[in-house]
Amino acid sequence: MSAASGGFSRRTFVGGALAGAAVTGFPHIAGAQAKAIRVGMPTILSGRVAILGTSSRAAVQLAFKEINDAGGIGGRRLELIDRDSKGRPDEAAKVTRDLINNDGCEIVIDGEASSGSFAVHEVIRDLGVLCLHTCSETSSLTADPKLHVKTAFRCARQGIHDAVAGGTYASQISKTKGLKRWMTCSPDYAYGRDNTAEFIEFAKIFDPAIEVVDQVWPKLFAPDYTESITKMLQVKPQAVYSALWGGDLVAFIEQGNLYRLFANVGFFSGGLGDPPVLTAIKQLPPGLNTAYRYNRNYPAKPANVAYADGFFKIANHESTNWGWQNYLAASFLIEALKRTNGRTEGAALAGEIKGMKIASPFAVDDVITMRDSDHTIIGYPVAWGRTIPKAPYVEDFVPVEWSKIVELETQWKKSKGYA
Repeated sequence: MSAASGGFSRRTFVGGALAGAAVTGFPHIAGAQAKAIRVGMPTILSGRVAILGTSSRAAVQLAFKEINDAGGIGGRRLELIDRDSKGRPDEAAKVTRDLINNDGCEIVIDGEASSGSFAVHEVIRDLGVLCLHTCSETSSLTADPKLHVKTAFRCARQGIHDAVAGGTYASQISKTKGLKRWMTCSPDYAYGRDNTAEFIEFAKIFDPAIEVVDQVWPKLFAPDYTESITKMLQVKPQAVYSALWGGDLVAFIEQGNLYRLFANVGFFSGGLGDPPVLTAIKQLPPGLNTAYRYNRNYPAKPANVAYADGFFKIANHESTNWGWQNYLAASFLIEALKRTNGRTEGAALAGEIKGMKIASPFAVDDVITMRDSDHTIIGYPVAWGRTIPKAPYVEDFVPVEWSKIVELETQWKKSKGYA
């Protein structure tokens, strides 16, 4: 299978068979070395969304291999140690403490979904090491000043940013095609509910004629979406928004195909744009609308293609959204360690990362900025496009200017009492 195809079966994706796969030539626990800087990663490595963890790990392995091959940080190698939280917040907190207290990890790259990241966040508040959240997109994690932790940062897209872009994009289509009756189908946990509310809020700002006629909330990691699909067929909305992701989204699309759900409804998905999700769907319907998650052709930069090729060599599939976010986090960390001459204290590294601008293959322009005010990134791709049934699977990306995103984000923060 070539890097360009990057496909693998739904069985592999949903079953999480990648979770335990060894990565030839890239051991995730290196041999003990006195000078190694140990970095811990709590993440999900088993179950139907194990690809979140395996792709997060692969991206950090790639970044660490590059810096280690170049001599490390003043001669010190970076060593990644991961632990499986199994997607449980209580286990995420436990393994994070274990990584720091028992495994000697001085830094944490948090590869948890939102359900676990809030638990990790509180451990970091207590222990004070540097933490880079790389997968949680729930806006409040960094937007709510009450949750602020001085040594915690988000190197991942944020729900409110996607909501502004998605609402802008969806409203243009709804006005053109007259899509006024909407339903939502999103997982019943913090990210699913917050992301859905934010998307609908901005879609209605840009097109006040939009009406949400019903909402369904399947459980996270639900195996069967028949009940939700049946409800949609009964209500007959003109458009549907979904915050389902990973294996859940693959299952939903394939079950929806059985009922021809997408033949007569406009479908908008925040999570469909991950290449492994797209390739895991046996019959990908054309014309579904999705947010950018990752694409080797966008942004159109040689460095982006180089990252995609490097990731493929490790993971044997195209990068996920979680992949580029973890590679970016490792890049911020490596630059901070260079600036501190290898000092690993949380406060010292945090002092370097806040406000840092870093050249990145994923930047819309030249750099991605770690905003000082709320420890979250801006300047990454926020765009929507349409599915096609063959590679690259998503085309016609429509970006939204970051100046507009920041302006509307600021208004949203004020409405929430965050600013």
